[in-house]
Amino acid sequence: MSVEDINTQAWQVYGRRQLARAYAPPIPDRMFWGPWEGVGPGAEVLGDLTGLRVLDIGSGAGHHAVHLAQAHGARVTGIELSPTQHERAASTHADVPGVQFARGDVAEYLAGTEPFDAAYAIGTLAFIDPHRALPAVRDGLRPGAPLILSLLHTDLHGRGPSTEVAPREQMILLRDDPPLPTQMWVLAPQLWEDLLTEYGFRVEAIDLLHHPDESAAVVQQLIRARRLPDRSARVSSRPRSTRPPVAHAAVGVGAILVSDRGILLGRHRRGTLELPGGTVETGESFEAAVVREVGEETGLIALPGDVRLLGTLVDHVDGVLRVTVGALVRAWRGQPATQPDESVGEWAWHTLDQLPDGLFVCSAQILTAWRPDLPIDHAPAHFTPFAHGGTPAATTADDL
Repeated sequence: MSVEDINTQAWQVYGRRQLARAYAPPIPDRMFWGPWEGVGPGAEVLGDLTGLRVLDIGSGAGHHAVHLAQAHGARVTGIELSPTQHERAASTHADVPGVQFARGDVAEYLAGTEPFDAAYAIGTLAFIDPHRALPAVRDGLRPGAPLILSLLHTDLHGRGPSTEVAPREQMILLRDDPPLPTQMWVLAPQLWEDLLTEYGFRVEAIDLLHHPDESAAVVQQLIRARRLPDRSARVSSRPRSTRPPVAHAAVGVGAILVSDRGILLGRHRRGTLELPGGTVETGESFEAAVVREVGEETGLIALPGDVRLLGTLVDHVDGVLRVTVGALVRAWRGQPATQPDESVGEWAWHTLDQLPDGLFVCSAQILTAWRPDLPIDHAPAHFTPFAHGGTPAATTADDL
């Protein structure tokens, strides 16, 4: 059975049980983008919807579609693959002005309709292969139309998002019944941004929505994107200038700091976990770049003499040659802390036998270059170790 067939079957069972309970969610007073109320923005992220055609992807019981029609004057179409979920919406809200419900696959449905003025999906797009769904949604929206996606970021078990575009098992929880297994694309924000960009969207913001109870593990992503204009078949070029071409390579450093509590990782505002590091500045040595980046991002003070360069990692990202020098920092002063105006913060120590999911690809590559035995999966890169004292760089007991 395919991944999407598994999901369709799970939502059919879910809808059937909700029909048996005769349960219809109340029409909300405002849009809620997560599984809890009062967190994050409302429908304003979609803009003024008065009179506009809006697509609700995976409309479920239809209560969000009714809210937008009644409170914001939108003309909403809810598309739902599960026949039982569609029956719940259609049987409850069939007579609501400005709302209609269609049953079918969203990609197939959009291939035969006029483009919509806006679209949103609350938790549902993660159940469809993004390589199939996103190009269909793009073609089903007019240029400039907003697309708002609410997606799982961290699940009930505290597992963070994946750094590869692949589904994994998640459970739909049911009252008084066993949970239903599904397959979901729970992806890091950077991956969603890359996919949306690839398929013709501009990502305007990605926010992480946390449960009101700070002890709860679940975190939701809210992605605000916009469909880019169509490009003409032929584009005229500008005259060539005398300025040098834009650099097509990036050189950076990544620093491994090891203590008795593990290695130091921070959370990027896009959600990935990363080593301290960044771009090498003009005229700067690799050691000096490591010291500067560690200080700027974590507040820790190190010296160039305490930096041991491991080697170079080379890979390509979006057509740009990326060269990263991994380094081991063996001494420092202070305690790591989030620094003002830095994109990475929430620094914490992680033991090597319990490394978290959601590592930034470059950080994952540096860690396996340092310790090839670490159980980390990542995109391949070419690693060339530096020589130290006439022998190749190697991890010693003092480095652990």
